[in-house]
Amino acid sequence: MLTLLDQLDKGTLWRSPGGIHPPEVKFLSNNTPISQLPLAQEYLVPVPQVGENCTLAVKVGDKVLKGAPLTQGTSIWHLPVHAPTSGTVVAIEPRASNHASALPVNTCVIVADGEDRWCELTPGSIELSNHEMIAKIHGAGIAGMGGAAFPSHIKLNPVSEIELVIINGVECEPYISADDRLMREYSQDILAGIGIIHRLLAPKRIVIAIEDNKPEAIKAMQQAVSQSTLPAGSTRVTAIPTKYPSGGEKQLIQIITGREVPSGSIPAKLGIVVHNVGTAFAIHQAVTQGKPLIERVVTVTGQNVGKPGNYWLPIGTPVEHVLKHTEFNAEADQKVIIGGPMMGHALPTIQVPILKGTNCILVPSSQEIGTTPEEKACIRCGECANACPALLLPQQLFWHAKAEEYDKAASYNLKDCIECGCCSYVCPSDIPLVEYYRIAKSALKQAADEKHQAERAKQRFEARIQRLEEEKLAREAKAKEAAARRQATMTSTDKNAVAEAMARIAAKKAAAAETTADIEPVEVVAADASSTEAPKGKAAVAAAIARAKAKKAAAAAQGADDAESSKQAAFSVQTGSSEPSEPTEQTESLSQKDKVAAAIARAKAKKAALKADSDANGDNDIAPDNTDKPATETTANAEVDDKKAKVAAAVARAKAKKAAAQQAESSEVTEVQSKLAAETKPESESSSIPSAPLSPEDEKKAKVAAAVARAKAKKAAAQQAESSDVTEVLPELAADAKPESTNESDDESDSATKPSAPLSPEDEKKAKVAAAVARAKAKKAAALQAESSDVAEVQPELIADAKPELTNEPDSESGSQSGDESSSVTEPSAPLSPEDEKKAKVAAAVARAKAKKAAREANAISDANE
Repeated sequence: MLTLLDQLDKGTLWRSPGGIHPPEVKFLSNNTPISQLPLAQEYLVPVPQVGENCTLAVKVGDKVLKGAPLTQGTSIWHLPVHAPTSGTVVAIEPRASNHASALPVNTCVIVADGEDRWCELTPGSIELSNHEMIAKIHGAGIAGMGGAAFPSHIKLNPVSEIELVIINGVECEPYISADDRLMREYSQDILAGIGIIHRLLAPKRIVIAIEDNKPEAIKAMQQAVSQSTLPAGSTRVTAIPTKYPSGGEKQLIQIITGREVPSGSIPAKLGIVVHNVGTAFAIHQAVTQGKPLIERVVTVTGQNVGKPGNYWLPIGTPVEHVLKHTEFNAEADQKVIIGGPMMGHALPTIQVPILKGTNCILVPSSQEIGTTPEEKACIRCGECANACPALLLPQQLFWHAKAEEYDKAASYNLKDCIECGCCSYVCPSDIPLVEYYRIAKSALKQAADEKHQAERAKQRFEARIQRLEEEKLAREAKAKEAAARRQATMTSTDKNAVAEAMARIAAKKAAAAETTADIEPVEVVAADASSTEAPKGKAAVAAAIARAKAKKAAAAAQGADDAESSKQAAFSVQTGSSEPSEPTEQTESLSQKDKVAAAIARAKAKKAALKADSDANGDNDIAPDNTDKPATETTANAEVDDKKAKVAAAVARAKAKKAAAQQAESSEVTEVQSKLAAETKPESESSSIPSAPLSPEDEKKAKVAAAVARAKAKKAAAQQAESSDVTEVLPELAADAKPESTNESDDESDSATKPSAPLSPEDEKKAKVAAAVARAKAKKAAALQAESSDVAEVQPELIADAKPELTNEPDSESGSQSGDESSSVTEPSAPLSPEDEKKAKVAAAVARAKAKKAAREANAISDANE
């Protein structure tokens, strides 16, 4: 039995399945030699691999020479792109692609300078090593010139042993004659490239396959083989029958060897490699001359082209420029097809470039290719299956592709379809089957890309999680090692210190929890206890604020007392010596309540000041009577003081209500306190004038003044009960306030000097309210007294005696009132009787005594505040 090599030597051929015999129409372009076209003004060089496998080597504004690389990269899949001519890079932007969709692709736009100057080339020789040759082929950017544009340097460096190399010169597509003219004119260069391929792959046989409809090319190649330096008997030219698509890689292998490439496999696994004649020519130029792939032979044909033929076109030449220089005559609804009529695609725009895989520009007339017929229903004739060269089931693929069941279409080996168009060509229903297959392939490719990206994302995520976990474990191990080292180097003293520190922290937490549980809001003693735990800085600030508030309250109280004294003096002067007993008693009663409130405010202020001083010296709890007791007794004393404060507050409220009731029930004001009698006695003795009984008219005036005073007292008592001015006063404050209501201001200063607990925020607020109420009461009482007084019977000399007392008052309101009164009493009146004159003198003496007392109290208050 003959081996494969023996059968190859004999020229044995096998029949391939399927295929058709369309009109060739190659005569339009294969009768003229390959020509050159003028340089275009602008070249569009696509760089789609930028960002994936390579980077740009130029930027906008750079000057480039012909053959200069535009991209650079180290990936095996990187296919370099070179400048087709010399010029300037004016833009790097997305432009329409040479595809049926015309989707934009990243493009380098070069404006030619017209000089077409080459960059420096590095010629090589056949003596280079295989690695150097493959590197030069890779650097030249050579791809498959038959249309697939697969990187040639990968096919020249296979992992398996190659026995057979097939040089494809079949060119079965109608209208195309680029390879035919190339073999006729450059057969020696093609054989030189085949010699390089033989050097790199070292195959046992090389077969140059050419269709029998190209006799000139067959003759030229046979002559070149006979003159070549290849081993004798290793290379032969084989003519194969003309049938479409015998130029397909798998179909050609089956015709030459009788072997079928398995689905999903590549010919290299069978020990076979297929290269195009144009690829062999480019390999020769790259290795021997150092030229990169910057131009190729392109067939421009069709009845609407005035100069059909084959042209050397630089890569990136716009199709528009080519058609312009080949006398293109456009028709209505003109189609421009890239490739042949069977496998080519129509362009939506002619502003697209020539690519490395572009072998034909077909511009047919309406007589050559009519309008696209309307698609009709499939009749299940089976002609598509008979014509399929890949032995597929086009009808089943069509149904699944039309229903968008792409997975089922893939199960029928959709990927083995070579898109030759035989099924569409023979379909009697004019169904564009290949278009359906292309759409299905694109959908499957997109789904595969998304799945691949998702898988890569999952791997990256899992790798990140693993890395974080490893870093966490490493940190924990490092911390354990550091702790072990510290524990090993730690002495017994250090361990005891750590234990003691932990114990102190635990004790502090427990104490803080107990203190929080024992706190009672709004209680003075609890506030004091909690304030002792505060930092010293906060205590000092709080004490300063309390002192300032106390001074302000004391000043307000002093102003109220002075105003009350001045108003009482004025009232005494106006009503005479027999009247002061009734209104003076009521006014004095009101002023005593105001003084109690002022004394409370002063006592609280002094306690706050003493408390702040004790906190600054480092004492946490100081009571008035236990400064030398230990800290353990302070808390107990604070609790006792809390109870005392509550009791004193209740007593004070009861007393205030009782005093208000007594004032309301009393209808007469003839009982004058002994203190006022003692004060007025020296003055009356000095005057040596005894008081006489009141006249009926004076008695009536006194009763009216008494009624007014009782109304004021009731109102003051109601306000005092509502505001609860003294409900929170401690027993000490109550004791301080009691002498104030019965004794002189000297006793008030003595009782106010006793230390007490600092004021809480609520107590301070109540003290302010009490002081404000006292001032308001004093002002209102003075106004009513001024309105009810009758000064028509006062002599000018008495007014002159009382005027110095009235003009020295600090209160602005009192001063203005006394001014009005003096102006009103300066009017002349009838002379007084001897009895009325005595009463007026007594009233003046009482007013002077009260003024002196007010002055002494003001001095005492200022001394206490300082």
